Amino acid sequence: MLSQVYRSGFQAFRQRLLPGVQSTALSRSHRVQPSAIRHVRSWSNIPFITVPLSRTHGKSFAHRSELKHAKRIVVKLGSAVVTRGDECGLALGRLASIVEQVSVLQNQGREMMLVTSGAVAFGKQRLRHEILLSQSVRQALHSGQNQLKEMAIPVLEARACAAAGQSGLMALYEAMFTQYSICAAQILVTNLDFHDEQKRRNLNGTLHELLRMNIVPIVNTNDAVVPPAEPNSDLQGVNVISVKDNDSLAARLAVEMKTDLLIVLSDVEGLFDSPPGSDDAKLIDIFYPGDQQSVTFGTKSRVGMGGMEAKVKAALWALQGGTSVVIANGTHPKVSGHVITDIVEGKKVGTFFSEVKPAGPTVEQQGEMARAGGRMLATLEPEQRAEIIHHLADLLTDQRDEILLANKKDLEEAEGRLAAPLLKRLSLSTSKLNSLAIGLRQIAASSQDSVGRVLRRTRIAKNLELEQVTVPIGVLLVIFESRPDCLPQVAALAIASGNGLLLKGGKEATHSNRILHLLAQEALSIHGVKEAIQLVNTREEVEDLCRLDKMIDLIIPRGSSQLVRDIQKAAKGIPVMGHSEGICHMYVDSEASVDKATRLVRDSKCEYPAACNALETLLIHRDLLRTPLFDQIIDMLRVEQVKIHAGPKFASYLTFSPSEVKSLRTEYGDLELCIEVVDSVQEAIDHIHKYGSSHTDVIVTENEKTAEFFLQHVDSACVFWNASTRFSDGYRFGLGAEVGISTSRIHARGPVGLEGLLTTKWLLRGQDHVVSDFSEHGSLKYLHENLPVPQRNTN
Repeated sequence: MLSQVYRSGFQAFRQRLLPGVQSTALSRSHRVQPSAIRHVRSWSNIPFITVPLSRTHGKSFAHRSELKHAKRIVVKLGSAVVTRGDECGLALGRLASIVEQVSVLQNQGREMMLVTSGAVAFGKQRLRHEILLSQSVRQALHSGQNQLKEMAIPVLEARACAAAGQSGLMALYEAMFTQYSICAAQILVTNLDFHDEQKRRNLNGTLHELLRMNIVPIVNTNDAVVPPAEPNSDLQGVNVISVKDNDSLAARLAVEMKTDLLIVLSDVEGLFDSPPGSDDAKLIDIFYPGDQQSVTFGTKSRVGMGGMEAKVKAALWALQGGTSVVIANGTHPKVSGHVITDIVEGKKVGTFFSEVKPAGPTVEQQGEMARAGGRMLATLEPEQRAEIIHHLADLLTDQRDEILLANKKDLEEAEGRLAAPLLKRLSLSTSKLNSLAIGLRQIAASSQDSVGRVLRRTRIAKNLELEQVTVPIGVLLVIFESRPDCLPQVAALAIASGNGLLLKGGKEATHSNRILHLLAQEALSIHGVKEAIQLVNTREEVEDLCRLDKMIDLIIPRGSSQLVRDIQKAAKGIPVMGHSEGICHMYVDSEASVDKATRLVRDSKCEYPAACNALETLLIHRDLLRTPLFDQIIDMLRVEQVKIHAGPKFASYLTFSPSEVKSLRTEYGDLELCIEVVDSVQEAIDHIHKYGSSHTDVIVTENEKTAEFFLQHVDSACVFWNASTRFSDGYRFGLGAEVGISTSRIHARGPVGLEGLLTTKWLLRGQDHVVSDFSEHGSLKYLHENLPVPQRNTN
């Protein structure tokens, strides 16, 4: 009777939570209906999204990105995760976070199982408390004194601790899962339960029945009766593994239950190539069978039966049985609150075990190659770097047919999937390639005196001279969408500045990017620095790339404002150069020329509306309303089929106005334009500062004084007088090309060309100079004389 009440109540809860999912949704084959896919809920800060889950077990996932399809998941909580640092008692906050994540995944339609440690630690806490209480009572009775002597606590036997702790541990889990309307059930097992065929079938049947009823099984070794582990009796084959700790139990359970994913949480980030904490230790992102020979294992966990070696053996055994495995840190306070959900979403967390080795290098290896190649590139003579760029420019025209054929494949595959402005960005043409080649030759010419240029020379003291010289930044990560022409431009700038380069292009330009990258490497090969530029072709998510702070020195996003914002948010410890929006303004002053104003508005808005330097807001002086100048601009916009959005003040002057703008801070990226009215140049400046993005802003006027006031007071990266916003471009500025336009105020601003990809270092040349010689009673005095700087080669 009680079970019926529970099941009906839970189904009613599920029906409220997932409208569109029928009450039969508890069966494994129909866990989530397609109609429920769009429903999104949230518990705490973890997204709750229903997902269609259907997968035939038998082979592990090859890539992290496939983990989101995992339906049946085992989460193993190591002793270090469950227990407190003093090994006496449970880490309640950490456990609550883990239970929340498991509940979220369970209510997405997945089948979750827990393998947990903690009974011994919980029992130890209870028994110590009882012993202390008992001893204090006895001492008080025997001594009759209020002051108690120092009490020694005897060594507690682990089996007794487990017996005392199991019930309390399970009660805690039940209380936590109840908060999410989820029922949990305890199962205690020993090694014999897997080796006795009848017990094994019973266990299997019990687990399947619990999963069918949407109950989370919580499994643990029965440490109260478990015999000592048999040495060297495990890992003899897929069907044999001795359960001697919770690592082997989790692996055995995962294979027995045909689980899609096993998540092993411990107190380390994952598997390292040497003991964690050593100087050269590197986290292994993906571990393949056979790699264990190249790994040195450290000591085992501070608590628990196993160590990393035991975890790896169990993980490989599970992998062999068709279950994917991830080993990750479940104790770090910054990640433990979302580590399980991050793993299931395919994020780069911990060490992923895979049987499929990628065809090419990992992104970490590509980063190392770019670093080494960039350092070699920086040591080349300027003429050699220029020769590489000239060769790349020649290849763009010589291999034109092959490039356009690859681009045609991209366009055909993108047809119907991309909006018209993005298709235009994706498209390459003969004229585009010719313009690229011209721009590359400009870069080659300007690169003659870039790296190693002396900026300052100072004589510190006699025979002690200091120089400040330009050097490359290091390794650049450039992420770009739908812009294959970006690849050769950025490659040429990286070559000229001696930087290593990682490129991550959008999948819509796969074919174009591949051939352009091959041409860049062909050009680099003439001086043996082919590896300096790498194209990331793996399934790395942008967010994962932004975490490689040990390999990447600067991230440069090229794409939509949303892409830039996402990268700025995801970057951890790596500077991001770019702008999130291109809200460009043009102010038409009361003293503007009719013909100039019309031409400038047309070019700024209509020449390439998808560009970040296209006009988005037109500010008109109030005195121009209902004048020939205003009428001519409106007629031109109508002919060009530009949709007009009226600002609040502009709308107030009109009887029948266009649609009023929803926001004055909008980047349309299309044939749409906001028009607003201002009373003066100062009001125009105030409007730009309030609603603009500090990208490019223009004044149209014949009054030089008004123009200079505008140029000096508008705080944007590019400010123009009587010129189109479209001039805000590295090629048009004579930089040859640009890696992007920066609206930040540090290092580089505006179109970023070769100069923006350089930093400096200090060179000090002395002869046995020591600081003590310059003390009050020393023999030397500081001179700090400015010395002439070698003239820059401008040819």
